[in-house]
Amino acid sequence: MTERPAGEQLSNPRAERVKRVAALAGRSARSRAGLFLVEGPQGAREAVRYASSRVRDLYVTPDAAARHRDIVTAASDAGLYVHMGTEEVLRAMSADCQGILAVVETAGVSLDEALGADSGPSSGQNATSSSLAPQLVAVLADVRDPGNAGTVIRAADAAGASVVVLAGESVDLFNPKVVRATAGSLFHLPVVRGGSLAETIAALRSAGLTVLATDGTGEIELSPDHAVLAGSVAWVFGNEAHGLSATELELADHTVRIPIPGRAESLNLATAAAVCLYASAWAHRH
Repeated sequence: MTERPAGEQLSNPRAERVKRVAALAGRSARSRAGLFLVEGPQGAREAVRYASSRVRDLYVTPDAAARHRDIVTAASDAGLYVHMGTEEVLRAMSADCQGILAVVETAGVSLDEALGADSGPSSGQNATSSSLAPQLVAVLADVRDPGNAGTVIRAADAAGASVVVLAGESVDLFNPKVVRATAGSLFHLPVVRGGSLAETIAALRSAGLTVLATDGTGEIELSPDHAVLAGSVAWVFGNEAHGLSATELELADHTVRIPIPGRAESLNLATAAAVCLYASAWAHRH
């Protein structure tokens, strides 16, 4: 996109620039441009802080700029293009941006690179190679719901996971709903696209990880005191509607069931993932 001089306020919601930014809500436009939207102050703040080299433009209304001066200051200090726009212009770009959004390049790392990466914050998925193998990885297998995918990424980040992998036919990582649901965690750790689940698990094993799959009839009952959780593990979480098939469960080293002492039939995907990831995090710290 051709850059506008800093300080020029965008006021025409039908301008071509506005249309191009709004089009990034669609997968085909993101693929062509190699760009995606980060909507709202939390996502924009983390993009500027952890992935400034990939932030193409920051758009903000005067009111949002006053409320979130830290973001605008950090963007300016990083030499990023900051564009002021009217409320109408920002709403035309995104109905969910709360007066501020960033346009970010989609470039990331490969699965093999991520599995050789340190678990510390990366510059927006541009992880630095390290001899340290990851201790905790989350794998989403054919997860289609963007809100679930983004929430699991956020939970994995909070639990200290090293990598998140979207395997099989999982949702597009750069879908705006996925990005919003991560609340900025997308920029804290490598989140990568894997191949099929079988290919992904083979790569995980090559990196020295034990593969655990969640299932209601699992051989192991989840407990942070279980010895297997104290090692380097990759958790595989299946599709929201039908979970993991029998064939997919056979790919794992162990199957794990989450105890449900109450009367709920099951846990939803994001909650189950958070419980498992935190159990591993506890085991690693004790």
